[in-house]
Amino acid sequence: MIPEERLNSALKRIRWLVLDVDGVLTDGKLYFDSSGNELKTFSTLDGHGIKMLQKSGVHVVIITGRRSSVVERRAHELGISKLIQGREDKFNALQELLADEPCRLEEIAYIGDDYPDLLVMTRIGCPIAPPNAAQPVREHAIWITDACGGEGAVREVCDHIMRAQGTFDMALAPYLGEG
Repeated sequence: MIPEERLNSALKRIRWLVLDVDGVLTDGKLYFDSSGNELKTFSTLDGHGIKMLQKSGVHVVIITGRRSSVVERRAHELGISKLIQGREDKFNALQELLADEPCRLEEIAYIGDDYPDLLVMTRIGCPIAPPNAAQPVREHAIWITDACGGEGAVREVCDHIMRAQGTFDMALAPYLGEG
């Protein structure tokens, strides 16, 4: 963990927020109904934070090791066009995205919770983990959110990025009748 001023300095540079799904956008548990359909729960707080962050000019990307139509639907609902599923090699997947749309690694924040996230987290500018992440992942994060995955951790990060970049008040203004 780094001091708040260094964290804010790192967050000011962020152009991309890259997210894992299970354990970050969800609580990390896998739910299946009696017909074998996968169910996931997502926080509406996270979703709205993602929408606000994107409006502020930060791109949001999802890279996940599992394939799920539920994740595809959620990404579509949130306006996330960069979605890569079924990739445990998350750093290679990120590099493929960067080949099409360049962004420096230090301008990327990544929220991860498990071992497949480590390679990305050790190479980008702002590695972040929720408190329910695996211990080695928390050790490589420069910031551990207060909220757990699936319970507002992503919203916490979105708000903090916007505050660091000076866009939070403008993003919040419409909800206060000021915009």
